[in-house]
Amino acid sequence: MSGKLYVVGTPIGNLGDFSPRAAETLREVDFIAAEDTRVTLKLLNHFGIKKPMVSYYEHNKAQKSDHIVARLMSGENCALVTDAGMPAISDPGIDLVALCHEHGIEVVSVPGPSAIITAAAISGMDVSRFTFEGFLSMNKPKRREHLAEIADEKRTMIFYEAPHKLAATLRDLLQFLGDRKIALIKELTKIHENVELTTLAEAVRKYGDDKIKGEYVLIIEGKQIEPSVLTQEDGVALARRYLESGLSPTEAAKKAAKESGFKKGDLYKALTEEEE
Repeated sequence: MSGKLYVVGTPIGNLGDFSPRAAETLREVDFIAAEDTRVTLKLLNHFGIKKPMVSYYEHNKAQKSDHIVARLMSGENCALVTDAGMPAISDPGIDLVALCHEHGIEVVSVPGPSAIITAAAISGMDVSRFTFEGFLSMNKPKRREHLAEIADEKRTMIFYEAPHKLAATLRDLLQFLGDRKIALIKELTKIHENVELTTLAEAVRKYGDDKIKGEYVLIIEGKQIEPSVLTQEDGVALARRYLESGLSPTEAAKKAAKESGFKKGDLYKALTEEEE
């Protein structure tokens, strides 16, 4: 019988956010697959946990995945952790999770902090609908392609960014998206946690150099669609087209009213007066 892969959320800054269940899981598994074993060792030491670790990150995942899966298939249990937050979110852990599913290995969630949700909750932005865009590529053609694809996105967009790339990213966002509202959230759950609500243009002016500290989450409003300006004559013309398509005056006026915003009764009156 195969073991289980536990996907364990770790603190994004404040160690007090590590859950009792997460700590218990790390104590009970046979080994831990960690993005950076040095970072995870600090977490283990803080909670008095001793456990063998396997390094698993972007540049060795192809070699290590089969090794981890083989151990799981032999009956061992493994905890997958990233340096901060939930594994598999903008993280190579997603490949290991997918591979476990392919091999019929049970994947168990041990939820913890997530920078996306934490930032969204304190941003003050409209996050009733949003897309997570992760990190923008440093490859210029891929970066331009990504930004061009989201230029007309109407939902709020959430990005991750490192401090040394923040200035360039803000300039590119302004260039492709135009000036929009943005929340810059840095150092989540740490001493210098801060939320700044501003515009992309103002942010570009303020963060014009690379002497910036702290990891950032950027939350940018989606494209705002200007409502079309219709006259009542436009509404009547729309109702007339529906009438000519075979709808009754009542149905034509009702449908045109819904689309134009004008009162059904006014459109109906105008239609019937034309017929007299």
